[in-house]
Amino acid sequence: MLIKAAALNHRDEWCRAGMYPNLKDGIILGSDGAGVISELGEGVDAEMLGKEVIINPALNWGQNQKVQGPLFEILGMPNHGTLAESIIVPLDRVHPKPAHLSWEEAAALPLAGVTAYRAISYQGQLTQGETLLVTGFGGGVAQFVAQFGLAMGAKVYVSSSDPEKIAKALELGAIKGFNYQDHNWITQAQEAVGGFDLIIDSAAGDTLNHLVQVAKPGGKIVFFGATLGNPSKLEARKIFWNQLKIIGTTMGSDADFDGMLDLVTTHQIKPLVDSVFKFEQALEAFDRMRDGKQLGKIVLVP
Repeated sequence: MLIKAAALNHRDEWCRAGMYPNLKDGIILGSDGAGVISELGEGVDAEMLGKEVIINPALNWGQNQKVQGPLFEILGMPNHGTLAESIIVPLDRVHPKPAHLSWEEAAALPLAGVTAYRAISYQGQLTQGETLLVTGFGGGVAQFVAQFGLAMGAKVYVSSSDPEKIAKALELGAIKGFNYQDHNWITQAQEAVGGFDLIIDSAAGDTLNHLVQVAKPGGKIVFFGATLGNPSKLEARKIFWNQLKIIGTTMGSDADFDGMLDLVTTHQIKPLVDSVFKFEQALEAFDRMRDGKQLGKIVLVP
């Protein structure tokens, strides 16, 4: 298929920096992509030629919805990815491009979208009217978690160190934002909400204990990353006394991807696109992601 647009994820930067497992030299990075089917393999229906599609970058998840199988991989390492003019992918990895999305928006959706959907729906079991805290709003997954939460009828709150990102969340429909660099943010959140039913996080580290403090008794903390590493301690007593659930999640199954597409299409959700670069500006795009300047997804086009 011909790539019309591709998007960056943090795993691409980690691969570039040599910080990702099972690295291989000479691999084209990129997990997110949207484009047009230009050639067909043997036995593929001729009607697929010319179709506008997006790619599901999860390979070999397996049959267990609870967890990925031992052969699971993500497009873009160790297999060639989407930062190219064209790519060969199995037919079952492509889905019709949502008609309300531009090429750039469609490319921004797959990896972050399915990660957010699994975190909030399958793992978080969010229901209408519940309170949801999305930490680190502005990143690719976090912006989808917030938008999906709003679409599912949740009361959405965010945290960020950037006032501009908090302002964007409020514009989308979030009730309130907290600056996590403010030492009083935990007290502010407790006073404003009383406790969150569900918290979606990607930082972990010692901030995990902060989330334990603002979780409602019986609540859930779902995390899909650990950019701050492991916590030096864990408030175990508060976790068991308040009956909290701490749940890990990553990417998503084919069923999660289908559910994500249904939600995006039904509610006409559009990814936040931070910026668009030409392929020859890839280093500039990668540096922007490395420096954490983006609000939404960084997209590249041929």
